[in-house]
Amino acid sequence: MPYPSKTDRQTILTTAMQQTAREGIENLAMRSVAAALHLAPNALYRYFANLSALKAALAEESRALLLKVLKNAAGAKAPEKAIRSIALAYMKFAQEKPHLFALTLMSFTTEAEENGVHRESWRFFRGQVARIYGETRASEAAVALWAFLHGMTVLQAAEVFGETKPASSFEFGLKMWIGAASAEPRIRADLHKEPL
Repeated sequence: MPYPSKTDRQTILTTAMQQTAREGIENLAMRSVAAALHLAPNALYRYFANLSALKAALAEESRALLLKVLKNAAGAKAPEKAIRSIALAYMKFAQEKPHLFALTLMSFTTEAEENGVHRESWRFFRGQVARIYGETRASEAAVALWAFLHGMTVLQAAEVFGETKPASSFEFGLKMWIGAASAEPRIRADLHKEPL
């Protein structure tokens, strides 16, 4: 027998998130979410028009969860420590919640959602990078750092590290990024020098 208190949008999302975290988005179905809530599948359609709408909402929830983790990691730390903490938290989230992490990268967003958590995440990440790199090149530096973090995350998930590809490469790469950020004004000056 369905319970009215179990039919609100957040309860459906929470149940679907739990299911996705265990089994992956490819195994999610309206019927399985409804069954977990002891509801008829059509009870979910009042809140989500179809499975795609539910997946879009889950992607947004996953992004919000990751953003919260990254903000907590950064806290009120000094710029370099904040970036290091963010990087480690990003990797840890991906390792511990691989199915939810995969959702953060999926393009289920609507235009309204694109202006929500996705934009807030970008502003936060770019803002943290700007504290080290400065405003002028913060966007490029943020994309470079995100690409590094994502690449290392994917490689780690694929278990390709070993003796010839040490996992310590993550720390090395992070030091390189931070070092390049500190050297940026000098590099820029060198590029504008007259050739010999």
